[in-house]
Amino acid sequence: MTAEGMTSISVSYEVRRQLNTMRTSSGHKSVNDLLNDMVRAHKIAKMQGEIDTLRQRMKDIADVPVEQLADRLNLAPFKV
Repeated sequence: MTAEGMTSISVSYEVRRQLNTMRTSSGHKSVNDLLNDMVRAHKIAKMQGEIDTLRQRMKDIADVPVEQLADRLNLAPFKV
């Protein structure tokens, strides 16, 4: 992304230039709008992954026979 020997100021300018390029190509009015949309998209993708994991776990639990579940609960360290 940056060349060797770039100062923090030149890196900041490079990052700002890239953000402005992304902003104009995506049609956002400001860099803040672009960053907000990027953060929102990241959070949604992360939540979707969590939802998929929960769905898979619920499906796995639904496939467990009741007798096996009761036996496993009897082995629990707390009173059921």
